[in-house]
Amino acid sequence: MLSVLRVHLPSDIPIVGCELTPYVLLRRPDNAVTTEDVPESAPIDGHFLRYKWYRIQSDRKVAVCSVHPSEQATLQCLGCVKAKIPVAKSYHCSPKCFSDAWQHHRVLHDRAASAVNENGNEEEELFGRFNSTGSGVINASLSGSASNSSLTNGSTPLYPAAVTRSGGETWFEVGRSKTYTPSADDIGHVLKFECVVVDAETKLPVGHPNTLLTSRVIPAPSPSPRRLFPVNGSDMNMMGHIDSDGRISSTGTFSVLSYNILSDVYATSESYSYCPSWALSWAYRRQNLLREIIGYRADIVCLQEVQNDHFEEFFAPELDKHGYQALYKRKTNEVYNGNPHTIDGCATFFRRDRFSHVKKYEVEFNKAAQSLTDAILPSAQKKNALNRLVKDNVALIVVLEAKFSNQGADTPGKRQLLCVANTHVNVHQELKDVKLWQVHTLLKGLEKIAASADIPMLVCGDFNSVPGSAPHALLAMGKVEPVHPDLAVDPLTILRPHTKLTHQLPLVSAYSSFARIGVGLGMEHQRRRMDPTTNEPLFTHCTRDFIGTLDYIFYTADSLSVESLLELLDEDSLRKDTALPSPEWSSDHIALLAEFRCKPRARR
Repeated sequence: MLSVLRVHLPSDIPIVGCELTPYVLLRRPDNAVTTEDVPESAPIDGHFLRYKWYRIQSDRKVAVCSVHPSEQATLQCLGCVKAKIPVAKSYHCSPKCFSDAWQHHRVLHDRAASAVNENGNEEEELFGRFNSTGSGVINASLSGSASNSSLTNGSTPLYPAAVTRSGGETWFEVGRSKTYTPSADDIGHVLKFECVVVDAETKLPVGHPNTLLTSRVIPAPSPSPRRLFPVNGSDMNMMGHIDSDGRISSTGTFSVLSYNILSDVYATSESYSYCPSWALSWAYRRQNLLREIIGYRADIVCLQEVQNDHFEEFFAPELDKHGYQALYKRKTNEVYNGNPHTIDGCATFFRRDRFSHVKKYEVEFNKAAQSLTDAILPSAQKKNALNRLVKDNVALIVVLEAKFSNQGADTPGKRQLLCVANTHVNVHQELKDVKLWQVHTLLKGLEKIAASADIPMLVCGDFNSVPGSAPHALLAMGKVEPVHPDLAVDPLTILRPHTKLTHQLPLVSAYSSFARIGVGLGMEHQRRRMDPTTNEPLFTHCTRDFIGTLDYIFYTADSLSVESLLELLDEDSLRKDTALPSPEWSSDHIALLAEFRCKPRARR
C-alpha cells in the first residue's frame, strides 16, 4: 500500500500569487521511494493521494507589516489612509520600523500629493508633524483585538462561512490540488496543507493525514508604478493614465521596452545574499516580472537572460494571452556546460495588433569569431584566439511592419518597416576587446540591413558596458578614438586598424533625451538621476557590489524621434533593500522604455 513518508514546502514564506507545491515523498507497494503524484484517475494498488488546502482564519484579524511582511502590524500610517494610498503600504510592525522607513515611505505621500495637487494646507499639517521617533498624527496603533474596520471589506467579513471551527479558529477549505496559489484573501493567515492516502474503492482515508502549516501569507510586494515622461514638449500625462484600449501609444507612435530579467540559474543566494530566498525563487520572480512587463503595455518587448525552458513554458504562452507574438534566440552552448534547457537567450515580443513579422536574423558571435580567426590568424594561433572570443553571446534582429498609420508620412499607404535588434553582450569586464568586437560585429550587420532598405532601427539590450566605454562610444558617436584606453586591451589585434571601428548608422541613446528637455513637473528629479557628463542614466544595474549603467535603447535619429521615456529609479529608494533584486523588483537590472514616432521620410 502507498504510504506518505514526508511532506514539506521548499519555501517557508507563502506569497500572494506565488505557487506553493509541497514536496511529498512516497513509499510504493514495491518499497520504491518516489515523489511522483498518484491521482485518483491512476491509482496504485487500489489507492491514490488526496490533497486539501485550508486557510486558518483566527477570530482575531491580522494585518502584516509593509516593510517586514512576515511580521504582524502594530501601527498604521494615517497619512496613507487620508491620501488613499493602498492600505497594505500603511502598516508597520513597530515605531522603529516606521521611523526607519520614513525617508522612503514619505515618497508615497509626496506622489499622492502631486497626483491630487489639491489638498494644500491640510496635507502640510498632516505630513509635517512627523518626527524621527515615529510619533505624531502619522501613527495610529492597531489594538490587540484588531477590530480596526480597515481590516474588513466595509461591513462585510473578509471570508464566507467556513467548514470547521476549533478553539477560536476557522479552517476554510481553499483548494484540492497539490499546488495552491495564495490569493489576496489569504493575506495574514496561515495555510494548512493535508495529504492522505485514500482507498480508491471506498473513497475513505487510510491512516492518518500528513499535514504542514505555512507561515502567514504575505502580500506580493507592489512597487510604485513608474511614470512616463514626455520629452518632446507635448502635454502627455503620467504612466498611470493609459488609453482605454490598454496602450500608452497614440496613433503613429509605438513603445519599446528593454529589460534584462535575471536568469534563474544566476539568481543564487550566494550572489544575492541580501535578497530574501523566497523573493529569489523563480516561482515568485516569474509572476512579479510578468506583472511588471505586462503593466508597461509596450508595443515591442526586448528581454535578455530569458532561459530557454522559461521562454517555452512561461513567457511565450503568458504573453500570448496578452496579444504578443514571440521570437527567441538562445545562446550557443560551446562554453556553457549546464543543462541545455536552462541556457538563456534574447526574446523579442511584439503586439500582433500593432505589428506583423517580416523577417528574422540571428547573430551568433561564436560563428563570427570562427570566420574572423579563419581569415586573419595562422592555424597555430586560432585555438587561443577562439578561447578568448567564443563566449556564446547572440543577438536577435527582427524586421516588423507597422499596422498603424504614420502621421505626416509623405507617402500614404507605403509600408512602414522597423528593424529591432536585441542583444546581450559578454559580461567579463577584463575582455574589453571582446565586448567592442561583438558590438562592432552587430553594427556592421545592421549596416547591411540599412543599406538594403530605408528602415528605422532600434538597438536594445544589455551591453555590459558603461557610458564612456569603447562599445558605448562606438554606438553613440559612430567611432572610437584611437587614444581610447579600452583599445589598450587587444591581445589578438582584432581591433586594428583603429580606423575601422566606425559605423554609419545615426544612432542616439533614447535616454539622453532627458538631458535635452526643459523644466517641467518631475523633470528635475529625472535630471538628478542622469549623469551630466555622459547624458546617460546614473544606473540601470544595481547590486551590492556594482552600480552603473549597462543597458541602452539606441535609435536612428534620422527616422525616429523620442516622444516619452519611462522614469528612472532613485538609488536611495533601492538601497533601502540593499540592492537589486529585491522583493519589489525581481531583477538586478531596471527596465527601460521609450515611446517613438516615425519621422516622415525624405523624398528621393
